[in-house]
Amino acid sequence: MYFGLVGSLINTMISIVWIPSPAKPKSEHRKTEQSSVFNIREILRVMKFPGVMEIFLVKVLSGFPIGLFLIMFSIISIEFFGLEAVESGYLMSYFGVLQMVVQGLVIEKLTSRCTEQTLLRLSILVFAGVGLGMALMRTVWHYCIIVVPLVFAFNMQGTITDSILTKAVPSSDTGAMLGICASVQPLTRTVGPTLGVILYKQFGVSSFGYLQLIVNVGLFVYLLKSKSPLRETKSH
Repeated sequence: MYFGLVGSLINTMISIVWIPSPAKPKSEHRKTEQSSVFNIREILRVMKFPGVMEIFLVKVLSGFPIGLFLIMFSIISIEFFGLEAVESGYLMSYFGVLQMVVQGLVIEKLTSRCTEQTLLRLSILVFAGVGLGMALMRTVWHYCIIVVPLVFAFNMQGTITDSILTKAVPSSDTGAMLGICASVQPLTRTVGPTLGVILYKQFGVSSFGYLQLIVNVGLFVYLLKSKSPLRETKSH
């Protein structure tokens, strides 16, 4: 707690000293709508742009099962894998290092060569394969292998869906769209513990994998058949 307090104070001082005040003036006709922190009408308005609701649902549904698994991971690592607290910490560090490598090296190269729709379908397909692997895994070494494509799909899906969604709305709504995208993880953390406990206690660890597989196979088929109104572009 003290360590977190010191870090928060340092971040506060950095933001006060080095982050400049907003340079863009606020438009008068949007002041009323933006005065509320949580505006249902504003969210619904943004979701009505062509293709936004479709991609947003893909974003939410594709990562939801793995989100449940990650929420329950501290319990799973002890009860299912039989790890001690220190070993579980090492595993989480391994996960974090993989995220940095994939986000910094792999995704950058792929987004410059492939269209966003292609990469979105690829991430969903990899998510489905990860689900099958999770359903069959039995040891922590299996998980160490599975987590490599898991991190790839997790980061790719988040990057591509955010990029597609922000491009699908006017520039004046970019902030609102980013805020809506950022709400996905808190939503998972809100309902995830209850659903995660039910799945784990009633059906075991493999249930997370089977749910991940079923959901993402369905989404992959849907994306192949659907004709998205969003523009096919390469990210730069």
